[in-house]
Amino acid sequence: MQHQARCRRFDPMPHAAGSPEITQSGTAFMTRTVYLNGQWLPEDQAKVSIFDRGYVFADAIYEVTAVIGGKLLDYPGHTARLKRSLEAIGISMPVSEDELLDLHHTIVEKNGLDQGLVYLQISRGAEDRNFLFSDNLTPTLSMFTQVVPLLANPKAETGLAVISMPDGRWANRQIKTVQLLYSSLAKMEAKNRGADDVIFVEDGLITEASSANFHIITKSGVLVTRQLSNALLHGITRSSVLSLALTAQLKVEERAFSVEEAQDAAEAFITSAGAFVMPVVSIDGTSIGDGKPGKTTLRIREIYIEDQLSRAMAR
Repeated sequence: MQHQARCRRFDPMPHAAGSPEITQSGTAFMTRTVYLNGQWLPEDQAKVSIFDRGYVFADAIYEVTAVIGGKLLDYPGHTARLKRSLEAIGISMPVSEDELLDLHHTIVEKNGLDQGLVYLQISRGAEDRNFLFSDNLTPTLSMFTQVVPLLANPKAETGLAVISMPDGRWANRQIKTVQLLYSSLAKMEAKNRGADDVIFVEDGLITEASSANFHIITKSGVLVTRQLSNALLHGITRSSVLSLALTAQLKVEERAFSVEEAQDAAEAFITSAGAFVMPVVSIDGTSIGDGKPGKTTLRIREIYIEDQLSRAMAR
């Protein structure tokens, strides 16, 4: 008899950019259909080589696309960033753009995904372990879905408590690689200290959250976010939110800022594919504003969701 794996669902607490913490609570017994190198397989039958460089060296790129009502959100931006990341480390795209879009629609359909995430990963491929790699490797392409309550997220009502921590990640954070150990350990440290997430600090200035971009709204009503560079991921949700903020005639400044400035702000929030726009209500135990999700933040979240639903991609 075929083994039946649990269908994994996310904890309502957002862990965006891509990889929220998974819980076993409230799950149903079923097997997801996943994609691996041209094959559609039950999740417990998908096997990747022990010599795959994604496994041995974290030599891989990933993307996460949100799904609402079975439709893809911000898909063109995620595809463009995927291509940039692959080019940055010299991995070829194993399928065409049309094929990639079809794969996304198909995996949503095969799993009956109404609301959640599609995770995609492309590694350089498999060969015997060596720091040097061959030029002719065949990339490994894998995809799976995860059920996530994106819209009815209770943290949108209560907000996140975050702690600050030195940014110990590698220097090229604009490349969306699977090298996420530091972020994972930092997020666990935040959880162990009773917080929801962590913001990274480098040279006295905030870079981003553990898996999301970080923003503040000053007491004068200015939305401030760190300018793009290799210090942070070039967030797709970040880009959409800034565009919507400007359309709504909200003043925007792209510059670096300190933890102290963030603690003194009127509001703060993170953005990511999994969290959308999520309020932050305290940093290192210091309340931001009145310690509740800010009205402007919640309005931005509302506008972002409305905009994404109006542009979501169906087959």
